[in-house]
Amino acid sequence: MIRLENLTKSYIVGHKRQFIFQNLNMEIPTGKALALLGRNGAGKSTLLNIISGAIPADSGRVTTDGSMSWPVGFGGSLNREMTGQQNVRFVARVYGVDTQTLEGFVRNFSELGEHFFSPVRTYSSGMKARLGFGLSMGIPFDTYLIDETTAVGDARFTRKSRTVFRQRVQNAGAIMVSHQMKVVRSFCENGLLMHNGQLTYFEDIDEAIALHLKLNG
Repeated sequence: MIRLENLTKSYIVGHKRQFIFQNLNMEIPTGKALALLGRNGAGKSTLLNIISGAIPADSGRVTTDGSMSWPVGFGGSLNREMTGQQNVRFVARVYGVDTQTLEGFVRNFSELGEHFFSPVRTYSSGMKARLGFGLSMGIPFDTYLIDETTAVGDARFTRKSRTVFRQRVQNAGAIMVSHQMKVVRSFCENGLLMHNGQLTYFEDIDEAIALHLKLNG
């Protein structure tokens, strides 16, 4: 279970404080593939980053009884000055997994070739996405946090990525942010809808999509 307790997040826009959400409370079930839906700017990625611990909330807290990935697609998870290989080895040590096993998986999955040994600052956005996605999929988390990155290359690589992701969520949960309803229906059973700073849980993904499209179509 992921528990959100009185979660508040805001940013200063101009000279005014703009709240993304205030006093958000919810118990989000784990072990399921959930779609996090909402219009652009609704706060989906912000919430995902707070859940992962990548950014802090203004107040409130997130508690969970399982391990969570960083948000795949979040560039801050990679050190720009380190090579792809060095990033993988660092992450392996942090998460206590076998370095050689993770390095072999990520190098094979990402298909970066010799770029794997180059600094991440020299990578294109697509190359960074491949490395980040491979890193996340190479570690056994209880919940995977996915932010619009199951498509991280050409059509063949996208199919490969989605196959690996589908394998992972057979034994784990996921929260996926995506604006592609076809992808959402393919991977997710349940839904979360962020609208006007409120979060609503749906057992039926089609019901969540229908309301999302009605509010934001």
